[in-house]
Amino acid sequence: MTEIHSTTILAVQHNGSVAIGGDGQATMGNTIAKSNVKKIRKLQEGKVLTGFAGSTADAFTLLDRFDEKLNAYGGNMKRAAIELAKDWRMDRYLRRLEAMLIACNKDEILMLSGTGDVIEPDNHVAAIGSGAMYAQAAALAMIKFAPQLSAEEIVRESLNIAADICIYTNHNLVIEKIG
Repeated sequence: MTEIHSTTILAVQHNGSVAIGGDGQATMGNTIAKSNVKKIRKLQEGKVLTGFAGSTADAFTLLDRFDEKLNAYGGNMKRAAIELAKDWRMDRYLRRLEAMLIACNKDEILMLSGTGDVIEPDNHVAAIGSGAMYAQAAALAMIKFAPQLSAEEIVRESLNIAADICIYTNHNLVIEKIG
């Protein structure tokens, strides 16, 4: 998958609920351009939650296309994701977009990239962006050693850990949940 810098998005499915969160930092090169960007979006009347990393304009284009696919396939998230990934890879315009998405509903989490990847993580944790590995490691540890925590609590604490380590991630968090 393509490595995207300048944010951290994390989704966790745990104890009957799903939460997704992201930091609010937008950078231009090595300069912080904005500190409170909202990178988490609700689709399908809140039944599908998404987060993006990469170019904001590119991500909004992909979110619009993903929403169209969700509408075309009756809210079937996996089918919509596969169809978007096919278009993303094959369409000359979409191929140039530099962003990644995480989409989740009450049953599944998917990571989507411009190389045609639609990945459903085995461990119910997905992360993208420059702080992804820090947030993912923290979330997996919390699931293992503090299983009483909610998905929302795991996302919040994991993103805060990533923000302490990754210079492209800040503590202005937006977190949404289902369940």
